[in-house]
Amino acid sequence: MSHDEALGRTSNDTPRWDLAAETITVRIRWFGLCVGYALVNVLERDIHNHAVMNAILTLGAVYALLDTVWSIRGKVFLSRAPLIVAVMEAVFIGLLCYFDQGAESPFRYYYFLSLLVFALRYSRWLTYSTFTLHSLSFATLVLVNRVPGPDGGMHLVAGSGETLLLMLIFMGWVTWAGTSLGGLLQNAGGRLRQMNDKLTQNQLLLEQRIAERTQELQESQAQLVQQEKHAAFGLLAAGIAHEVGNPLAAISSLVQMLNRRPTDEYTREKLSLVDDQLRRIQRTLRELVDFSRPATTQKSKCDIHEIIDAALNIAKYYKRKKGKKIVTRYAAGIPLLRAARDQLVQILLNLILNAMDATDEGGTIEISTQLKDGTIEVAISDDGHGISAENQQRIFQPYFTTKETGTGLGLFVCRGIIEQAGEGRIELLESSSAGTTFVVYVTCEVVRAHPDVLESEAVRTEMTTP
Repeated sequence: MSHDEALGRTSNDTPRWDLAAETITVRIRWFGLCVGYALVNVLERDIHNHAVMNAILTLGAVYALLDTVWSIRGKVFLSRAPLIVAVMEAVFIGLLCYFDQGAESPFRYYYFLSLLVFALRYSRWLTYSTFTLHSLSFATLVLVNRVPGPDGGMHLVAGSGETLLLMLIFMGWVTWAGTSLGGLLQNAGGRLRQMNDKLTQNQLLLEQRIAERTQELQESQAQLVQQEKHAAFGLLAAGIAHEVGNPLAAISSLVQMLNRRPTDEYTREKLSLVDDQLRRIQRTLRELVDFSRPATTQKSKCDIHEIIDAALNIAKYYKRKKGKKIVTRYAAGIPLLRAARDQLVQILLNLILNAMDATDEGGTIEISTQLKDGTIEVAISDDGHGISAENQQRIFQPYFTTKETGTGLGLFVCRGIIEQAGEGRIELLESSSAGTTFVVYVTCEVVRAHPDVLESEAVRTEMTTP
């Protein structure tokens, strides 16, 4: 039998006193039966009823076997009828004593074992009820065992009165001691169970705190990695702008000098085209440097539509933008927002690039704004393949991505930035095979005091890339 079974543990690892006591009871019963068989069949004693006593012991073995099977199954045999068990044991012990040597039979000590078992298994009143039944059983045994007297009548065996008195005294003492011991063990078990429950709760709390701290460390590490990438990108962009900017300035000067000289109309037209393309390259470099410079967290008044346009100006150089249409619906009358402009540009740019990655060529990305319940809502929708239901709960976790070349830090960092600012959040509004919609919520004191401004029905801006 395992250690857990000896402690009466169930499958959910919860100690049960009745099962622990049942384990002890089963062992005591088998011990008593083995001793009984030895007294009847092994030791040389004057016994004339071997067959009857072996039959009685066999009935006891059958009962012990059933008790053992129930114990292995985590149950108590006849647990709802303990008084019936007490009656059966009183009769069982009484019959063994009767067919052996009467009140002087060594089987009378089984009464003590039975009382001890009941004291361990059941309540105090059941143990004292068993003591009463055993007292009646032994008293009956004494009264039945009579011998003929000199006067021809039936008399008690000499010394039977003293034997009865001593047995009642000893059985009463065993009952009292057993119930006291059983109560002490049950109280100790209850206290141990409470301490175990408290220890389990503390362990779960500790594991929860460790998991929270581990997640915080992972998030901090992810943010640090993203910041280092941005810093490296900023240095690279600044170097490119410096190295490319100087030759472009020289070429632009040469073009302007050539334009001052007398030339034919065809040459002048071509030089003008060259100058326009040079200005376009210089503008692109400025936008690249503006985006790559260290983002400031200082809040200032800014136009949410200008921030969206800034993000779109950067996104237009993204290779996945080709063949996709971007539609913007700006609500008129939205007040200026007090926020960290560079951070909002980074957040919206990330969502726009994600929308581009999710759409195929010929797809549409729609950006709309409105002011509702004191909050500016920027919705970015696409008609791409959508996000599966099992991934929707994980998209804001660090290092989780469905892209082949993604880092899994974009949405995580964006959520961290906007939540640290304290007056905004990002939510996945809906996603299905028909498309996905993310909404950025931002607010400030001025916005909260402004009346609602609903989304515009008209398309304010539409850009289609070849």
